[in-house]
Amino acid sequence: MDLGLAGKVALVTGSSKGLGRAIATVLHKEGCRVAVNGRDHGLLDVFARQMGDGVMPVVADVTDPEACQSLVQRVEELFGHLDILVCNVGSGASVPPGRETPAEWRRVLDMNLASATNMVEAATEALARQRGAIVCISSICGIEALGAPVTYSAAKAALNAYVRGIARPLGARNVRINAVAPGNLLFEGSVWERKLSENVTGVQAMLDREVSLRRLGRAEEIADFVAFLASPRSAFATGAVFVVDGGQLRS
Repeated sequence: MDLGLAGKVALVTGSSKGLGRAIATVLHKEGCRVAVNGRDHGLLDVFARQMGDGVMPVVADVTDPEACQSLVQRVEELFGHLDILVCNVGSGASVPPGRETPAEWRRVLDMNLASATNMVEAATEALARQRGAIVCISSICGIEALGAPVTYSAAKAALNAYVRGIARPLGARNVRINAVAPGNLLFEGSVWERKLSENVTGVQAMLDREVSLRRLGRAEEIADFVAFLASPRSAFATGAVFVVDGGQLRS
């Protein structure tokens, strides 16, 4: 199926590795010109060179609102406009439940919530000119209590609420916004790669017990779904949180 993405310009935050890298790769294969973003200039340069024409690295810390403004301006300078924003920056690394501190709350909320709200606010004008689309990467931990760090789960729940709430004012400007809530993903450097190396039997037992498809997801599977949401093929979808977890959530 042709997604109608050829010639579109996409900005994917947190795309030097992992899920963000997979999303940028899929969008490029679908014909987008892509700005890849992160804080490590070396990783971004290597990735951009591997991808080839139509991919440009742009270093910025998206937890900084001013850096987000500069990032969007730079993308427009490089490509002329912006059609698609994918807010992928986030991390589930935090303290065990019950050991939260004010500093840890601020750090995790900056990483998993402000990184998206900053970018949406910075990019709205540019996206409105193109009738653009935004996809935020959330987590099933923001929907159901699954034993993840409380800070991370709360931040992702807030992100889901933000996506639902901001959809109407963005829609009035012809900008769509949705979120994808993945389940457990296996990719290079992921927590599940480490867990498999430590206890493959235990991981498979958990999957057999908790996940309908009895396996971990692949980053490319989430990336394909993100590309669909960013495309004109999903033109009537906005303000929704789409669960892609292999059938783990029960509600």
